[in-house]
Amino acid sequence: MKIALLQYPIVWADVETNLRLTVRRVEALRGKADIAMLPEMFSTGFCTDRPDLAEPTDGQTIRTLQQLANDTGVALIGSFICAENSQLYNRGFFIKPNETPDFIDKAHLYAHGGENLFFTKGNERKVFTYKGVRLRLLICYDLRFPVWARNGVMESTNYEILLVIANWPEIRIGAYDVLLRARAIENQCYVAAVNPVGEDALGLHYNGHSVALDTRLHDLAGFGDNEEGTKVVDFDMGKLRHFRETLPLWKDADDFELRDEL
Repeated sequence: MKIALLQYPIVWADVETNLRLTVRRVEALRGKADIAMLPEMFSTGFCTDRPDLAEPTDGQTIRTLQQLANDTGVALIGSFICAENSQLYNRGFFIKPNETPDFIDKAHLYAHGGENLFFTKGNERKVFTYKGVRLRLLICYDLRFPVWARNGVMESTNYEILLVIANWPEIRIGAYDVLLRARAIENQCYVAAVNPVGEDALGLHYNGHSVALDTRLHDLAGFGDNEEGTKVVDFDMGKLRHFRETLPLWKDADDFELRDEL
């Protein structure tokens, strides 16, 4: 499974420019990657006060990405501001070539940044299967909550690669670095994470730290501070599955049930 990590600046609140640049970047991956990962809210930046930027799931952003996936053969992971039934969502997408898109909404909304006042939270844990590989998507702040990310015993909840898309500023990047590694260890999975670089309109600086990790915390790919570019990682699924079979730590995990509190 070849996954491309795309680390770059997001142009604030400019959907047209961000889509145009995304098309250019992904077209360069034709024949080189199975999946391309875009940062959280890749088409707008982390805007939490711009309902005018919201789109339905059949709007310009998803239509453009679906055509891009069809044309290049590269599946796309990211999130955008979605409008549905008079609610707004930070909605993650998994767009596969010539297939119906899959969606998942961010479950933990970052109150310190006002995200909870703008978006409606999701409550679904979903595993996607693509080319025989089981994938789980977390959106930024979801990374902080280990129970939400916990790998399951049943096949329907068990995943092999954890995909993390973020808008995680430099001021808190140390937590991001550690949490990615913790999730790789405790879930016996590969981790692929993307985060942007550059400044946003709120004065926050993003220094990237996009990375691919194996469950033993070997860096399969990484970016330097403020580095812009694309890196493709070839994940060896046979190696991961052998490791899980020979060291089945999941058998000792605690059982639990997730439920919404009223």
